[in-house]
Amino acid sequence: MTTGVRRRMGVEERRQQLIGVALDLFSRRSPDEVSIDEIASAAGISRPLVYHYFPGKLSLYEAALQRASDDLAARFVEPREGPLGARLLRVMGRYFDFVDEHGPGFSALMRGGPAVGSSTTNALVDSVRQAAYVQILSHLDVTEPPARLELVVRSWISLAESTALLWLDGRRIPRAELEAQLVHDFAALLAVSAAYDEETGALLRRVIADEPADGPFADLVGRLTGFMG
Repeated sequence: MTTGVRRRMGVEERRQQLIGVALDLFSRRSPDEVSIDEIASAAGISRPLVYHYFPGKLSLYEAALQRASDDLAARFVEPREGPLGARLLRVMGRYFDFVDEHGPGFSALMRGGPAVGSSTTNALVDSVRQAAYVQILSHLDVTEPPARLELVVRSWISLAESTALLWLDGRRIPRAELEAQLVHDFAALLAVSAAYDEETGALLRRVIADEPADGPFADLVGRLTGFMG
C-alpha cells in the first residue's frame, strides 16, 4: 500500500496555478471581496507561500487580468470566411460567453477594482480594445481606415463593452437578442457614416452585396422597413 504524496510544483507551474485560482475567484466575485487567504486555501498552499510568488494581491490580480485579457482578445479572432454579419454574430457570441463566465471580474475591470488607475490595468484594457479593433478591420479587409471608419469601429467596441456591463446588472434582456442587436448596431453605425463619406459608402455596398437574405444585416433592413411602412 502506497501513501499519496503531494507533487512539488516548479516555480512557473505554481505561478500559473495561482493565477488560474485567482482568476476563477475574481470571476465569481469582485476582486475587492477576495482575500489572499481564500486564494491560498483554494490553491492548497499557505498564505506566506502565495507571497513567495506574488508580492501582493494587486500583482496577482494584474497577472490574472493579463490571462483574462488574452482570452477576451482571442474571442474576436474569426476566420475571414462567409458574410460579415454572420462572422460578427459569432464574435459577439464568444464575447458574451466570456462576460457570462467572468461577470464580476469583467465588471470590476471596466468599472473599477483593486488595480484601478494602474498603468498595467489600463494597458491591458487598451490591449483588448486594440486587438478587437485590428480584428474588425481585418474582417472589413481594410488596412488603412479613413477617419470615419475608425470612429465607427472604435465606437462600436465601446458600445459592446457598455452593453455587456448593463446586461450584467440584472440580465433583463435575453442575451441572444443583445448579441444580434450589437451586430445591427454595427451595421447602423456603418450606414450613418456612409451617408457622410463615399469611401465608407463603397465599403458598405461591398458588405451588403455579400450578405444573404437571411443574414443579420438583411434582418435589420427588414425590421426598419416594417417600422417605417
